[in-house]
Amino acid sequence: MPADPKKLERILRVRTLQLGLTRAEEARAADRVASELALKNRIAHLAAEVAPTPSSKPADALSFAASAHYRDRLHASADAAEARVATAHQGLASAQAATREARRDQSAVEKLITRADHAAALKAIRALEDLPPGRAPNRHDPC
Repeated sequence: MPADPKKLERILRVRTLQLGLTRAEEARAADRVASELALKNRIAHLAAEVAPTPSSKPADALSFAASAHYRDRLHASADAAEARVATAHQGLASAQAATREARRDQSAVEKLITRADHAAALKAIRALEDLPPGRAPNRHDPC
């Protein structure tokens, strides 16, 4: 039983819409990864800025204690940022898999449409072949 062309076109529109949505979700996931990486790098930069330098005065014990506390907080934030980066990468991987599935579904529908078009063309050719041979009437132009 051949597939209904209107139904196949409707399915193709739905699959194309789903593909667009999954591509948008994949782009958002890639943006989340980039954002989390930027945050992680910013935290690492701040931790490096707070690190004691050889030119620091030993008399600034209170300042050292405060910077050590700040550095500890930054390292904890860096650990949390690392976890968020890993989660963002997992989200990106699942979004990429969903995009691949949506593309596969869309291309399957496109193949069904092509197959249906091919079958319709073959049916039309066979219908023409089955017509009884007929002669065209003689047309005489006025002399």
